[in-house]
Amino acid sequence: MVYDRFFPRVYNYMRYRAADRETADDLTSQVFEKVLAKLGSFKPERGPFEAWLFAVARNVVNDHYRGFGWRRWLSLDAVADRPARESPPDAALVKDESLRSLQAALGRLDGREREILGLKFGAGLTNRAIAAMEALSESNVGVVVFRALKKLREELKGEAA
Repeated sequence: MVYDRFFPRVYNYMRYRAADRETADDLTSQVFEKVLAKLGSFKPERGPFEAWLFAVARNVVNDHYRGFGWRRWLSLDAVADRPARESPPDAALVKDESLRSLQAALGRLDGREREILGLKFGAGLTNRAIAAMEALSESNVGVVVFRALKKLREELKGEAA
């Protein structure tokens, strides 16, 4: 049940954070192994289940990169090879250019902003769930998202001009 309900979102989050599809597969399976092993330690009074689940997912990614002795943010190029519906070549070109612009703009955000946007849009978490994970207030998460999106819009407008 947990796997069926949360797999797509956990995997999507891992694709944003992992260097390749195989690593995302491995990390996703590690998340569900840890969740099943530690399910008894989940305490509903401390926050929603999905916040706990994505805290486990974030820790799995951090442990993975800690093993390399460094931490990096994954560019959107790595997730561009996901299977997609066929689109006309001109639409694919516009999409690729937009993705490159977005990647460059995301690269200019700080790590906290990228992490929160990844949880918000990659994992589809609510501000409340992100706040529980990041030890922030729900309104603070909303402010970070708002400001980060504003920065992205300004960066993308600057590139279009």
